[in-house]
Amino acid sequence: MKKSSDYRERYYRRWQKPPDLTPFRIQHGETDLQIYAQSDLSSRAAELTARYRRQIEKTIQQYPQFQTSLEPLNLVSPYRIISEMIEKSGLAGVGPMSGVAGAVAEYVGSGLLPYTDDLIVENGGDLFMKSQSDRIMLVYAGEDSPFRDRLILKLKARQEPYGVCTSSAHIGHSLSLGKTDATVIIAPSAITADVFATAIGNLVKNEEDIERGLELVQDCGELLGALVVIGERVGAWGEIEFA
Repeated sequence: MKKSSDYRERYYRRWQKPPDLTPFRIQHGETDLQIYAQSDLSSRAAELTARYRRQIEKTIQQYPQFQTSLEPLNLVSPYRIISEMIEKSGLAGVGPMSGVAGAVAEYVGSGLLPYTDDLIVENGGDLFMKSQSDRIMLVYAGEDSPFRDRLILKLKARQEPYGVCTSSAHIGHSLSLGKTDATVIIAPSAITADVFATAIGNLVKNEEDIERGLELVQDCGELLGALVVIGERVGAWGEIEFA
């Protein structure tokens, strides 16, 4: 399939090798998913990806501000994925498209869960996953970070699916108004994790802001854990365990 003109090479995928799961990749427009499941579910995943991309594209056609707004919007949509993006972004105080990667990962992943007990859907570095065993995740803070290759998180096995999403001011093509090298959020919903990774990433502009960012995380009440990396400091809250 032809790559989108907005395509970015997912170099970090060279490090993703869960040996017990079957990998497959789905590309549709600007969406590029790397999926790991107990069997090849690429046909079903492609169908789901196309469905949710259409719903997002139709919403943008009807409401162009849905794509560009950096603040929450009060819109009514017949699509559940759009309604959740609007709701969760409102809680975080950011624009709805800040949760698009987590939303696509979550909705495609939820559609695959009836066919696999273990699942990882990665979309631009954001994860929707359900795992019966512990997993490890390397947090990439950049080549020049003193924490390069040193921050490895242990993601514990859970009975329910959850999201792990990352925002960075220096890595990737997503907009960040802050200065963090990496902001990682763990939440029951990948959409929630995605929008709050953006919100915290926007808030933290220097090392002294780490505490403010973690206070926002705690006040939310919908998050499981947070990690903020900026310069020579790291802040963590909740279910953050280093491997």
